[in-house]
Amino acid sequence: MFGTAAELYGIAGLPRRDEIHVALPGRAAKLARVSDPAIVLHQIEHPLGAVARVNGIAATEPRLTVSEIILRECRYAAVAVLDSALNRGLLTPECLATIPALIRGRRGAVAARGYLAEADGRAQSPLETRSRLRCVDGGVPPDTLQLEVRDDDGYLLGIGDLGWRGPRLIAEADGRDAHGTPEAAYADRRRQNRLVNAGWTILRFTWQDTLQPTYIPHTVRQAIAALRTR
Repeated sequence: MFGTAAELYGIAGLPRRDEIHVALPGRAAKLARVSDPAIVLHQIEHPLGAVARVNGIAATEPRLTVSEIILRECRYAAVAVLDSALNRGLLTPECLATIPALIRGRRGAVAARGYLAEADGRAQSPLETRSRLRCVDGGVPPDTLQLEVRDDDGYLLGIGDLGWRGPRLIAEADGRDAHGTPEAAYADRRRQNRLVNAGWTILRFTWQDTLQPTYIPHTVRQAIAALRTR
C-alpha cells in the first residue's frame, strides 16, 4: 500500500510491481469485496493527519509513506526513494530528521536510520542514486552532486551528475527517460564537448552498469589514477 502511495506522489526508486495496494479501516475492510486480482486489500487503521489526497485519491502522507517503505526495502531502493522524495520537495531535510523517532523500535529501524544518513535530494533519478552508492561502496565517493562547471566568464558549460573536483572528473548517469531521445543525445554530446574542452574527463554509466557491484567504482578509480599521472 505504501508503494502504491509512493507511485501516486511520483516518488521513484521502488522495483516495479503490478499490484495496487489499498488500506481500509477494520469494518470497511471486512465488508469490501474485491474481484480484481491486481488489487490487494489491507486492514489498517491510520491515525488522524496520516492521510492526504493526491489527485482526489486518499493516500498516506509523504513522511509516513517513506518511513514505512525504508523499513521494508533494501538499501538501494530505500535510499533512492528518500532521494526522490527530497528532490521532488515532498520531504524537507527537517522533516527527514523526524523519521528516526517515528520508526524507533520497529523492525528494520536500525538499517533505515543508515539509509536516512545516505539520502541526498540532489540526486535526480534512481540511477544517479545507485551510481553514487556503488562509488561509496567501492571507496571512491563523489565529493559533490550536480557539479556546475563554468568558464572564466561565469558561463555555465554543463552540470555533472557526480563530480570529483580534484582530478576534474565527472560521471554521468545515462537513464533512458532523460537521455533516450535524439534531441537529448545531441544536447549531451554538445555539453560533453564543452566540458572536455574545459579540461574535464567524462564517464558515462547506465542502469546495467550498476548491476555489477565493482564496475563503476573500478572505472572511476582507474580514471582518477590516470588523471593524476598526467
